[in-house]
This record gives sequence, C-alpha cells and structure tokens, in this order.
Amino acid sequence: MGRILVVDDTLFMRTLLKNILFSGNHDIVGEAEDGEDAVQKFKSLQPDLITMDIVMPKKNGIEALKEIMSINPGAKVIMCTAVGQEQMVKLAIKTGAKGYIVKPFQAPKVLEEINNVLKS
Repeated sequence: MGRILVVDDTLFMRTLLKNILFSGNHDIVGEAEDGEDAVQKFKSLQPDLITMDIVMPKKNGIEALKEIMSINPGAKVIMCTAVGQEQMVKLAIKTGAKGYIVKPFQAPKVLEEINNVLKS
C-alpha cells in the first residue's frame, strides 16, 4: 500500500488510474493536472510514489521529474506514456524515473509496476 500522487492533464486518465489504484488498496493523496502543480503537490504531500504523465501543459513530465529529483533524489516516480514515446521514456529513466506504465492502462500491469517500485 502506498500514498500516491496522480499526475495527468486529463481528468479521464486521472480517474481511470485512481480507480485502478483504489482496487489495489493504494491511497490517493492528491492529483495534479500539470507539471508545475505536480512539483508543488510533491513538496506539500510527500507521497510514496508519483504517477507522472509525460505530455502536459505548463511543465511537461520530464521537466517536473527533473525538479522533483533535485528536491528528493530518492523520489519514486513512474511515467505514464502513450505507445510510441520510447525516447521520452528512456530520457525519463535516465533522469531518475523508477519505471513506466503504458496507456491504455491495463490494471494488472499498472498494479504490478507500482507494487514493484514501492518495494524497491
């Protein structure tokens, strides 16, 4: 069980992800719809894990990830990516992301990745 911050610019995707996480007994401590909001909420909520969309307005997921890693190098961030964003995922992993999940989300894969990263 983890305290999770869900970051995505679309309400539909946040809701979908939250429903999957609830089904795995995780606690959603907050949500953000852009990278700037994500960094602020990370500071105030201190979640165990963040699911971070890559493509967002104001500040994208990679920029927000860089900022979060500079605040706390031990932060556990999982990137949410669409098929075809492999280069962005590689960059995110180099920047400090601990894993990634692919849209459209499949609940068993999402929960497996989140549980693996929380245990690491």
